Amino acid sequence: MSSLSKTITKKHFLAASAVLLISSLVSVGHVRIFPPLLEPPSELPTKDTYQNHRSELFPIFGAAGPESFAFNRDGSGAAGPYTGVSDGRIIQWRGNESRWIDFAITTPNRSGCEDSHDHVETESKCGRPLGLSFNEKSGNLYIADAYMGLLVVGANGGLATPLAKEAQGIPFKFTNGVIVDQRSGLVYFTDSSRKFQRKEYVSVILSGDNSGRLLQFDPITNEVTVLLDNLMFPNGVTLSENGDFLLVAETTNCRILKFWLEASKAGTVEVFAELPGFPDNIKRNKKGEFWVAINSRRRGVFNWILSNAWLRNFLVTLPLDFTRAHSLLANYKGYGLAVRLSQNGDVLETLEDKNGVTWKYSSEVDEENGYLWIGSVKLPYVVKLKIFI
Repeated sequence: MSSLSKTITKKHFLAASAVLLISSLVSVGHVRIFPPLLEPPSELPTKDTYQNHRSELFPIFGAAGPESFAFNRDGSGAAGPYTGVSDGRIIQWRGNESRWIDFAITTPNRSGCEDSHDHVETESKCGRPLGLSFNEKSGNLYIADAYMGLLVVGANGGLATPLAKEAQGIPFKFTNGVIVDQRSGLVYFTDSSRKFQRKEYVSVILSGDNSGRLLQFDPITNEVTVLLDNLMFPNGVTLSENGDFLLVAETTNCRILKFWLEASKAGTVEVFAELPGFPDNIKRNKKGEFWVAINSRRRGVFNWILSNAWLRNFLVTLPLDFTRAHSLLANYKGYGLAVRLSQNGDVLETLEDKNGVTWKYSSEVDEENGYLWIGSVKLPYVVKLKIFI
């Protein structure tokens, strides 16, 4: 047998193996061995200690996936946090009442949205709020909804107002992260893909899709500007302490990009940090450092698939639900991982729940008043860790 024939045979074998593995997971997923929506456990671990941190958990009933946080610093006493969940609501934590309350929605069509079911199946109708960011002067909350685009709601909440659903004539497919520049009022946000919706997020990575965009919205002119194009799953976005650059998480490439806003370097792009896994949101603390939530490490079967372009190209042609397969695996295992980066992109701290006992599949880490608030795309609760210096 020629070397070419051996290579082809090996590729066919590897492809067949991958298809069998993923097909079996997808098939099992359709049988629904696990409940479609996790509920908080009856007894939550409340004092799980990690080196320099102690945790509290705040359960969310009837929904899951507190993706991102925003804190209201207008002095009204309604600090939050605020977070978007799987049934399309934005909820607010009332610390003095020890409960979550409804704050806002992104679409008026709420029929069948809030029942305990697989919300992935209804999120295109009910909305899926992801990134949140307050304008601290006006009290307005800007919302990046995966399906409804960029929206805003006033300080009293309610039904959010749509602001933008397209840029340069191309509709948003997967609106994701958002940050408000408190100096200028400009709003920066990401559209993760022009081809795939949020419910197909694994396919964004698997296909090597590079149609994501970093955008700017001007609330005075209502204009949307494309700042950066051809990104591979742009996700969370944040500003530097003095506003001279943006950082955007490029999930597929496991890295953070720096986009310069400062006049002499405006439009220049640099790699700010390389990461050990797939980053989600990124938030700046009061010291000017950055917390990056990492959903999972790039390793194992997934790393093997991503390292073989021919296999990726083959798999994306198959009629398989890769996101469902990934969600099924998430029920078996998972762990919590986040890193704190310096203003220069150096790793200052790694925060990890290696066994995923308290938190896993982290989507955001937000440092506020001596605590870390941790969100997850999967779990039905928010984690709050006390920082001990």
